[in-house]
Amino acid sequence: MNKEYDNTNKGAMWRNETSTPENNQPFMQGKLNVEGKEYAIAGWREPAKDGKKARLDLKIQEPRPQEVKATNNSNTSTTDDIPF
Repeated sequence: MNKEYDNTNKGAMWRNETSTPENNQPFMQGKLNVEGKEYAIAGWREPAKDGKKARLDLKIQEPRPQEVKATNNSNTSTTDDIPF
């Protein structure tokens, strides 16, 4: 049973397992859809101090382009019509 979901104006974040206070990586990261456009979302946990409550600082940006990984395809020809 396959259902299609409308994720417009919705998002989700997950715990970043490699985050530590020393490496300044976001505590959480995920995706956000605003009016049909996808964004990357990241959150840094700020502990409570000076009587203030703890908070989560957010950064929203356009997603980074995915790296294209070279594949080793044995069916491709390595000759480029070079005469030597």
